[in-house]
Amino acid sequence: MRQISKAAEPPSLTAHRKTEFADYENYRAKDDLRERLVGEQKRLCCYCMQRIDVGAMMKIEHWQSQSRFQAQQLNYRNLLGACLGGDGLPSGLQHCDTKKGNRDLSWNPAEPVHHIETRLKYELDGTIRANERAFDRQLSDVLNLNLPQFKNNRKRVLDALLEWWKAEKPVPKAAIQRKIDEWANARILVPYSQVAVWWLRQRP
Repeated sequence: MRQISKAAEPPSLTAHRKTEFADYENYRAKDDLRERLVGEQKRLCCYCMQRIDVGAMMKIEHWQSQSRFQAQQLNYRNLLGACLGGDGLPSGLQHCDTKKGNRDLSWNPAEPVHHIETRLKYELDGTIRANERAFDRQLSDVLNLNLPQFKNNRKRVLDALLEWWKAEKPVPKAAIQRKIDEWANARILVPYSQVAVWWLRQRP
């Protein structure tokens, strides 16, 4: 997970919210919403950080679920872009929004005051962990982010980064910052790039 900087909501969502009996189901311009979410998330899933794109490769996620928080269903800050999450697969293979369903998460990656990036860490085998016990359980039980495929993909990012580090060592602070900028600030991010950003930020 990485911090998501929310942009302005699509004008179609603003207009729809002003109509009588407006809800998420009768909002017809969902493609506007998908394009805005994918763009501001730099084409990464809000949870697992794999590639998403407008159309069949993503879902619109309500961080607070529609069924339990109806007042939030058209709140743009509550809306995120998620991958398909193994939709149609057995529950043990599902992840992200599909696995989460109506359950709650402690922290929202799109809420600045939640400081999501400070709450997470990555082990060398690609495991994602949280500093807080409840959120740590949610990463595995609610989002299923430690599926083998995700651990392997995150490990590959770390392995490549470590190879670079060993080849360049000693690495000056300016080079570390350039590498962070490369991984964190591109218009379209590399999947799982936050793993590299987190590791680099741990360097003294």
